[in-house]
Amino acid sequence: MPAAPETATIYAYQVGFGDCILVRFTYAGGALRHMLIDFGTTGLPEHAEKTQMLQVAQDIQGKVREGDPDRRLDVLVATHRHADHISGFATRDGAGSGDVIRALDPRFIVQPWTEAPEAPLDWEGPDASVTGQALRQRRASLQAMEDAAGTLVAFADAQAGHLPKALAEQLRFIGQDNLSNRSAIDNLRTMPGEKRYAYHGCDLGLASALPGMDVHVLGPPTLRQTDTIRKQRSSDPDEFWQLAPKRLNDALAIGDEGKLLFPNARHRLRSKPLLEHRWLQDRIDAANTEMLVGLVRALDAQMNNTSVILLLKAGSKTLLFPGDAQIENWAYALQSDMASLLDDVDLYKVGHHGSRNATPRSMWRRFTKKSDRSGPGRLTSVLSTKHGKHGSEDRKTEVPRRTLVTELDAQSNLYSTEALEPDALYQEVVLDLR
Repeated sequence: MPAAPETATIYAYQVGFGDCILVRFTYAGGALRHMLIDFGTTGLPEHAEKTQMLQVAQDIQGKVREGDPDRRLDVLVATHRHADHISGFATRDGAGSGDVIRALDPRFIVQPWTEAPEAPLDWEGPDASVTGQALRQRRASLQAMEDAAGTLVAFADAQAGHLPKALAEQLRFIGQDNLSNRSAIDNLRTMPGEKRYAYHGCDLGLASALPGMDVHVLGPPTLRQTDTIRKQRSSDPDEFWQLAPKRLNDALAIGDEGKLLFPNARHRLRSKPLLEHRWLQDRIDAANTEMLVGLVRALDAQMNNTSVILLLKAGSKTLLFPGDAQIENWAYALQSDMASLLDDVDLYKVGHHGSRNATPRSMWRRFTKKSDRSGPGRLTSVLSTKHGKHGSEDRKTEVPRRTLVTELDAQSNLYSTEALEPDALYQEVVLDLR
């Protein structure tokens, strides 16, 4: 096989609000290598069939095995455990989309260091000199975040008739995105390929799977490298996520732990308030829900800050795949000696479906190939997204963020899954690497 691939073909699959990117590298003589980056959704397009994810998996299978029914998937990357990035890996008695991907027998499975299934409870990540390895216990904070998400979803469901509709939908959507998809997680954990747990600056050892390429890991940093990905650490390392589920249960009276503050006092059911009290109850409900939305957004951001950031140098081109990395994750990479790698990016997979805080201005400014003129060498950007599922236009937090999409469209060759025809399964982008 030659030293470097000649072309990269990016298939951005139509999964609505989610990510599924298959990258095919073609070498002289027709040899192929494939990397799958994420496979999940939390909101398929309105026109999509219920079997869309299975269709996507079968199409991936067809592309990987094109011309060779025994060809394996070379690298599978699950950037982080949000449902919109891993739900497609769920299995179903051998007939699910995750079963199809598993049958491709990936040679390497790459996940963030926080997913090491045997890590001790107080683990802060591997030392810089240690490559990713399986350790023994899942980090307790991840489980605590999932517990908090479950509590919030239960609250949104139980109080659906009393909460402002838009806020309740946000609570449910973001909460469900953070809930553990046990089938998908177990499938990723038990796939027979070699596991690689990624952190800033590590060597994933993928040379045999992706010959002629340099694979750089820009994120996430470990807690030994920086505290920015765990905002509460400086004052109280684990208190927030360890106690949040119980406090929420107590405060919201959900589950067996929920208790009235004054159980013997006379009280009136919230479903039958006095007429003169209704206006106050509505305002209290709205304020309470706003607070909970803030909490679940913080939870969402914490999980995004565990996202893998991969930068590939293939031939003469540089490809950047940041998953859902947000500013706390990016901050470490942008201040490191690896930041200069971003200067020559040719293809940018837009982070976090086009949210405002996943494409930092300091990173965007480094891209020397963005231009307001079309032509050879111009930056290419690929966006997988769906309007109306996340954030608020009133608060300027909508995803995708209008101003960001405008900038991407003006300064790069933008390919978005939202531009696809209803019957199209993917956006196809071909990049000449010579």
